[in-house]
Amino acid sequence: MTSSDEWFQKALSRFTVEFAAGDAIRALADKGCTVEEIHERLSFPIAREKIGELVWAHYLDQGTICLQDPGQLEEKVVTSYEKVQDAYGKISFRQVRKSIRISGEYVPCDFGKRRYQNCESYDKWLEGLEAKDREYVNGLPWPLETVWHKKDARMARIMQSNNHA
Repeated sequence: MTSSDEWFQKALSRFTVEFAAGDAIRALADKGCTVEEIHERLSFPIAREKIGELVWAHYLDQGTICLQDPGQLEEKVVTSYEKVQDAYGKISFRQVRKSIRISGEYVPCDFGKRRYQNCESYDKWLEGLEAKDREYVNGLPWPLETVWHKKDARMARIMQSNNHA
C-alpha cells in the first residue's frame, strides 16, 4: 500500500468515525462520561483509543485541557466546520473560527510523563483512585509533557490522590 493509499484510508476512517459517532461521543464526554462508559453506550463499533482521541480533541477545542499554561493565555481560537446548503440543495462546509475565553482554575497534569517514567509508581497511584477516576485517566491519550486541565470535582479528587502518591 502506498503512502497516498494509507493517507486516504486514515482520512476515510476518521470521517466514518466522526460521521457515525462524533457528536454522540462529544455529548457524552460533556456529561462527564469516561471513555469506557462512552464505549459501552455506543451502538457503533469503535475502538476505545479512537474514542479517547476524539474526547481529547474535544477537550482541547473547548478549553477543558490546554497544552500551554492557561495563566499565559487569555483566549484560544477554535476552528470548526458548519454544513451549509445553498438554494439548489448543494451541500458544502464553511470554516468557522471563534475565540473562547480561557477562565477558571487549571491544574498541571503530567500523567503521560509519569506513566512512562515509572510504571510501578504510576500503577500504584492509579490503584488509589476511585474506579471512575482511574477510567478517566486511563482513557485519555496524555502526552509526554505537562498539560493543564480545568479544575472540576473529578480533577480535584485525582489531584488530591496525586499529592499523596
